[in-house]
Amino acid sequence: MPKLHKSWERHIGEEFNKSYFAELARFVDSEYKNCIVYPPNKNVFRAFDLCPFDDVRVVILGQDPYHGVGQANGLCFAVGENVALPPSLKNIFKEIESDIGAQVQNSSGDLSRWASQGVLLLNSTLTVRADSAGSHQKKGWENFTDSVVRALSVERKNIVFLLWGNYAKAKGAQIDRKKHLVLEAPHPSPFSAYTGFLGCKHFSLANKYLRMHNKNQIEWI
Repeated sequence: MPKLHKSWERHIGEEFNKSYFAELARFVDSEYKNCIVYPPNKNVFRAFDLCPFDDVRVVILGQDPYHGVGQANGLCFAVGENVALPPSLKNIFKEIESDIGAQVQNSSGDLSRWASQGVLLLNSTLTVRADSAGSHQKKGWENFTDSVVRALSVERKNIVFLLWGNYAKAKGAQIDRKKHLVLEAPHPSPFSAYTGFLGCKHFSLANKYLRMHNKNQIEWI
């Protein structure tokens, strides 16, 4: 398993010394050796590599990486370059265009352009077996990513957390809402997007909050 970016190591590095992570590492290493696992091993901690701890302005919480060929790239809701946009990401772009009032200029689903601006695109589970959704859940990743959310909540202030769907909302229960802005909506999946995700205006609300706290807004388009 690759190393965590040094900026994150300082805040959550102790997780690597805990028994649950030792078991998780053994499991994940075995899976990579014996199965097809996504994202590629080098991209397991890509969300952290592209978005150092002190640069985080927005957190978007996902659940599992995509489990299809060429899709997962280490950033939640994102896909590899030149990969067709999944339905949820299409709805995210649709809401951005409606909310911001401008067309998305970069149609790539990679989303590293957001990460480089301080958007932590965090899946709760960082790996998955090919064609087997949820296969790496409840192996320890959730404990690790809980520690990420806690560290940001405790040690930072004025971060915007975007929680889409019941799973993300539950994971966000540990966020200090007196210090941070938490925006909740249904998941952008086609099964729920029309029950409140489309029209939530989270992208403009996030930027408004960032400006209020003298932070640069995110160029979503």
